[in-house]
Amino acid sequence: MADEPLEVLGGKTPLEVAVKPGMDTLSKDGEVGLTYMVPEGMAPGSDTANLSVMGYNPKIYYTGRSPLEALSIGVDMEKTDVSLRCNIVTLSEEEEVYEEKKIIDHSSSEISTEDAAVLLEALKEGLKKEGYEFYVGTSYRHLLVWRNGKVVELTPPHDILTRTIGEYLPEDEVLREMMKKSYEILVNHPINIARKEAGLNPANSAWFWGAGTRPALQNFEEKTGKRGAMISAVDLLKGIAVGTGMDNIIVEGANGGLHTNYTGKMEAARNALLNDGYDFVYIHVEAPDEMGHQGLVNEKIQAIENIDRLIVQPLIRAMDESEEDYRILILPDHPTPIRVRTHTTGPVPYLLYDNQKKLGSQEMYTEKTGEASGIVWKDGYKLMDYLLNN
Repeated sequence: MADEPLEVLGGKTPLEVAVKPGMDTLSKDGEVGLTYMVPEGMAPGSDTANLSVMGYNPKIYYTGRSPLEALSIGVDMEKTDVSLRCNIVTLSEEEEVYEEKKIIDHSSSEISTEDAAVLLEALKEGLKKEGYEFYVGTSYRHLLVWRNGKVVELTPPHDILTRTIGEYLPEDEVLREMMKKSYEILVNHPINIARKEAGLNPANSAWFWGAGTRPALQNFEEKTGKRGAMISAVDLLKGIAVGTGMDNIIVEGANGGLHTNYTGKMEAARNALLNDGYDFVYIHVEAPDEMGHQGLVNEKIQAIENIDRLIVQPLIRAMDESEEDYRILILPDHPTPIRVRTHTTGPVPYLLYDNQKKLGSQEMYTEKTGEASGIVWKDGYKLMDYLLNN
């Protein structure tokens, strides 16, 4: 949800404009600062950034994005296997040559998992090749496992929105030809014909990226002494949970989009903390990131307000009423500015509140107040230890 000042918002960021009394109230007695979650020299992905938020130094633990998602899906990877993210994306259709097409939408109008699963079955059949296996994930996010493969450099689709794709296609001939053939399989699929008739972007091509090998993450409870749970709609976060020995709590209606089940996530977190014996819960909401990728200013503001109204405020009330001692850390994993519609490496503002201590005082929780505090964590992965220890 971190962003840059926007002219359309009078020089303010979505976080500054959003009505978020819950976060702003916490900031008055909490600590607001800045933290770098993407280490210098590493790509600003949700993978590296969320490992940092969880307290794992990406320079030690990161082996690629897709392998973390493979853990969530339950794929048993061998040491010699390489997994790749397989997005189902929207390419422009007017150009005859595949390489001349432009990438329109990395999420195909946030396609439902149900529709995407049907399209992935078509790809499994049409792209059948020994040593290459497709697995269904969530929404537009799926998986290709390359047995005895190699880690190759690939471009995330959200980094090249509106650009001609030719120079960004894989150098590996098999992967490149799979992507080209996927368009032939999907472009006139009945689901895509129906999507266009409904005014939705067609999911007309596979796009491979995020290659990596099986990760080895230290167990979270052994590392911190805290029993933890993950609440997320996104396979990447679920995979980090699996890899670190945390429990995944599945919330019905949580879909990674603007209209996810915010209340269900809050209730799941409340029950985990107050009834089910968990010490720590990570509540992940993808909506501000998705709205940033789509360049939707008002919707990004709405996502922030939904988080405040439907998660932060009721959860704080529940914790106060329980008379439990608690701390809450609120932050993005990385910025996704409206201007560029992709991730950037800059610092993000964090808010740390302890109901037993007055840590500082800022009138609001924003990028500017984080900067004004003078507190900067260069090694963002150390912030988790700060949260969990005295």
